[in-house]
Parts: sequence; C-alpha cells; structure tokens
Amino acid sequence: MQRVSQQLIRELEQKEAVTVFKETINAAGKGKIAVQTAFFLYKTLMELPYKVRETSADVVLFSSMVTASLAYLLRSKIEVPMVTINHGRDVTLPVGIYQWFIPKVFERLDGVISVSQATRQECIKRGMSPEKGVALPNGFDLNRLDQFPDKQKSRERLQKNFHIPLSHKLMLLTVGRKVKRKGHEWFIREVMPQLSEQVVYVTVGDGPEYESILEASLDTPFSNRIFLLGRQPDEVLRQAYAAADLFVMPNVPVEGDMEGFGIVLLEANMARTPAVAADLEGIKDVIAQGKNGYRVPTLNAAQFAETVQELLNNGGLKELSNRTRNYVKKQFNWNYVAGQYVEYLKTVMNHYKLT
Repeated sequence: MQRVSQQLIRELEQKEAVTVFKETINAAGKGKIAVQTAFFLYKTLMELPYKVRETSADVVLFSSMVTASLAYLLRSKIEVPMVTINHGRDVTLPVGIYQWFIPKVFERLDGVISVSQATRQECIKRGMSPEKGVALPNGFDLNRLDQFPDKQKSRERLQKNFHIPLSHKLMLLTVGRKVKRKGHEWFIREVMPQLSEQVVYVTVGDGPEYESILEASLDTPFSNRIFLLGRQPDEVLRQAYAAADLFVMPNVPVEGDMEGFGIVLLEANMARTPAVAADLEGIKDVIAQGKNGYRVPTLNAAQFAETVQELLNNGGLKELSNRTRNYVKKQFNWNYVAGQYVEYLKTVMNHYKLT
C-alpha cells in the first residue's frame, strides 16, 4: 500500500494542472510502525489546517482510512473538500470500535476513492453514500516494464539458487503474505493433486500462516514440487515473475479480511505472466477474462485445476502472455489512472463549491 501511494504521488506531481504538497511517513520495522503512525497522525492533526491555508490547497487527499480518520476531528477546521483512498482491509478491519468509527469518518469526507468495486461496496455497507464514492484501480510505473529479466535466464537462476527443478517443468507462482485469505493451503491440498506431475508450485512471501502452509505441503506425496521461498528481495521477485508460466491467486473468503485489489496480479502481468485467480472481491477488477488471465469460481478446485491445466497444455499461452502485457499497459498505467484521479478530484471540488 505504501509503494502504491508513493507511485501515485509521483505521477500526480507530473500533471501540469496539479501541484502536490505531501506529508508522508516511511514506517519501518514491525515494532516501530504503530509508534511512528501514532506520531504522524498527531503531527498531521496539529499541522494540517495551517498547511491547507498556507499552501492555498484546493483539496486534501488522504492515502487510507487510517489517515482519513483525522477528517472526523478536522472537518470544522478545514474549508476545502477532504477525500480519501481506501484499499480493502482498512475498511473491513474486524475491530469493534474501528467499525463503529468508520461510518462517522465517511460522514465527514467529501469523496471516497476505492481501489475496486468490491471495496466500494464495503464502504456503502458501512454507511457511505453511493454518490460520494467511486472505484479507481491501482496502477503501475511504466518504467518498471523493462526491469524484468529474460525468462530462461530467470528459470536458470531460480534453479541454481533455490534448487527448484524447472527443466521440462511448468512453473506456477503465488506472491503475497502468508495469510488465510490468500488460499495457499487450500490450493496445495485441493488443486495441486489434480495437476500433472510436470507442475511445480513456487510461493514468495512470509506471514502468520507460513508454518501451516509448510505443514500442508509436507503432508502431500508431491512435496518435492512445492517450494516456499519466504520473503525475498525485489531482484528475486522479478526473476520469479519472469520465470513463471502462470501466476495463481487462489483466494478464499475470510470474514473481515478482503482482497482490496491484488497489485501482485499486475506485477506478474508486467512480466508477461498471465494469471488464474479466484473470482472474488477486488480481483474482479484486475483480471479481465481472456485478456490478462482468467477468473474461476471461488473454492471450485476442479475448475481451478482444469483452467490451469488447459492453459499450460493448449499451446496458446505465449499469445495470452503478449495480450496480458498489452492489456495492463493500457488499462493500469499510472499516467492513465492518475488522470482519472484528477478528474474525480475536480468533480468533488466543484460539488463542494456548490454546497
């Protein structure tokens, strides 16, 4: 979420009609994030009204519902519209007092930008007026398109560095935190048994479910075809995206924890790797059937396996890979997405002047 916000800021700064005055936090270290965030919120609460007047700002744009919570206290002190972006979990976080507070924040905001239609619907469920919010996707930096290494060289490096047998194999990749909603364990137990012995499954990322996923993989007779690489630097991540034949995102529904968008899908697509993903939540806004991958019904292991196997076997994967890159380059590049942001913010500002 932090990287996405930084990319959006950089793109907005390139717009001729936009001047950006930014206040950011670079939270680092698991034990420090809460303290740094609390300090940042307090500092912003004290200083934002003055900075709005000093810069003659036309609109305030918060980067998440956490920072947007300040709107509840600042509404009477700031005389310009306040808009937030939200990402999914910052709306659905299953904490009683937080859920009690969220509708009150929506009341004080003048506009809400959700990263997917699913996230927007969660906002509406929590009292946001439908007219107040829109769904605009995340984007990606076009400069990163050329940062992905050659496919064959990437496979050779993964094979050498992680002892993954990729010669004459088909590689499936999942990237993301090891949390229940990502569906890693479900995929290993329910889908992998239905795939051919040529298929190797590689995951990148860590998280609280890592041990249970590892246990699930060791419980199978094909544990030698499952590789949990844990957290890896960007260089290895790019190699993994480039090396994969397909990216899989087998999310499962979890109460209070939704997939707001799925930026990793775009990252895979940038490397010309199509995706097969669960037809769930924010994923619906990212994967267009036959253009950058396919969505399959959630928890339908048979159809998930059939879709994966058909793509790997039918010889049309190269053509789909080329379509994938072209589609996301057009639909999700930050220049295009930031332009949509600017137009929406103009609409909010005009409406604010009339009220």
